[in-house]
Amino acid sequence: MKCCTCLFLFVTFLKVVFLHAFNCCVVSAADGQADKQVGLRDLSEPLIDHSEGQLFLSETFKIIVEEVLCKGTDVTQKVCDWKEPEELAWLLDLELRATGEPQHKLLERVKDVAKYSIKTSHPRFFNQLYGGVDYHSLAGRFLTEALNTNLFTYEVAPVFVLMENEVLRGLRQLVGWTEGDGIFCPGGSTSNMFAMNLARYQLFPEVKSRGLWGLPRLTVFTSSESHYSVKKGAAYLGIGTDNVIVVKVDDGSLDFLINSLFNLFIYLYFFQGTVPFLVSCTAGTTVQGAFDPLDHIADVCEKHKLWMHVDAAWGGSVLFSKQHRHLMKGVDRANSVGWNPHKMLVAGLQCSALLLQDTTNLLRRCHSASASYLFQQDKFYDVNLDVGDKSVQCSRKVDCLKLWLMWKAVGSAGLEERVDKAFIHVRYLVEEMKKREGFQLLHEPEFVNVCFWFTPPSMRGNEKHADYQERLAKVAPVIKERMMKQGTMMVGYQPLGNKVNFFRVIAFSPLLSKKDMDFFLDEIERLGNDL
Repeated sequence: MKCCTCLFLFVTFLKVVFLHAFNCCVVSAADGQADKQVGLRDLSEPLIDHSEGQLFLSETFKIIVEEVLCKGTDVTQKVCDWKEPEELAWLLDLELRATGEPQHKLLERVKDVAKYSIKTSHPRFFNQLYGGVDYHSLAGRFLTEALNTNLFTYEVAPVFVLMENEVLRGLRQLVGWTEGDGIFCPGGSTSNMFAMNLARYQLFPEVKSRGLWGLPRLTVFTSSESHYSVKKGAAYLGIGTDNVIVVKVDDGSLDFLINSLFNLFIYLYFFQGTVPFLVSCTAGTTVQGAFDPLDHIADVCEKHKLWMHVDAAWGGSVLFSKQHRHLMKGVDRANSVGWNPHKMLVAGLQCSALLLQDTTNLLRRCHSASASYLFQQDKFYDVNLDVGDKSVQCSRKVDCLKLWLMWKAVGSAGLEERVDKAFIHVRYLVEEMKKREGFQLLHEPEFVNVCFWFTPPSMRGNEKHADYQERLAKVAPVIKERMMKQGTMMVGYQPLGNKVNFFRVIAFSPLLSKKDMDFFLDEIERLGNDL
């Protein structure tokens, strides 16, 4: 099977790198094969044979290119090759044994892993808020893994300390801040938790040394459609999920905050003896893609001196677009912003930044433990470049390279084009959906999340029947099962409040075309018309 032409240079690069590395080795893999069996190694010598390892790596990359990057992005191939758990476990031969396997067997394992994994780069993978592939970012991910360094001190990660600072500066500039701080975190949930911890520390710095016993009851405000990590963060930090005050919303966003009732709401909690300290807003909710009215929320936060955090993990990338950045009007007034370029920008998992407007080194003061074996203060370079104490982690992966290399390759203009293209596809999808019977939108999409019900022909006209909602709730799960077992595409569904199961299609991958939008609608009809 021929790979698409966009892979040509990428594959050529891999061949050159690994053939060169392989040819540099003096001993061939075959020469020492007999001496490599377990129990026969000379433990005074290195255990790794570079020639053998690099040959294996070269063959592995051939499999990756063919199975993941060629077949995995080809619309004529399956999104998934579904197997029941028991059969899949048997096919993969997951058991770990005392003795190792030969190279040819390991390469079969690699191929099986690729074959039976979900092809998230496939144009018809609509299931999650991530997907697609960017080859420059992917090259950055390969390089990051090969270099295998830890982003905590300048001495072990000089390139990446400087690179992370520059990428964070670029992201902050898009938010509207000329100064500030930030750090890459292992996902948006951790970014939200960090923001909550920073907000509490700023108000009660003694919590770091004395713990929770001396603090008043703290409260957090968020919308009913905010990410579940707000409650998880409150539980983890000892604030408690009961102290996350969930505000009911209309149309998916915190429009309730626009009027003065929210001010009275805040006053009520102060009066009851609690201390409101943070409002967690959302820019691009997970299900409906709604944006909270940030300017209005900022007014309330400034009045009551509350920390304003914006969870823009999903929607933050609209800041690249001159046409759509208005959705986040007021974000520059926030104290912190979480943003996941691994989502809409296709930077690859994981790439999640927490951005701060703070210039007082709050991040380091809140999280530092000053480990003397890592963060010595008498080093021969500027110790402010040792960024590890800003994080609650010790080991921290390099997540900036994939975004930096991609940004370098296509520029801000190229990333803007990706955002705008996603909105174009959504408008097309919605227009075509309205032309077909059986498709019902929950609402006009504000972002690139399109939420809808599909009603099979047998149920049309029966909306007033007592069991209609119960029957409608069963449609999406059956269609989802059929599409996965046939491998044609993947799209998510869920209930929400009093709304029964509906589909949520996410259309943002740069690999998408209008043909894929048409296929999506045709396939929903094909899979559900007989229900």
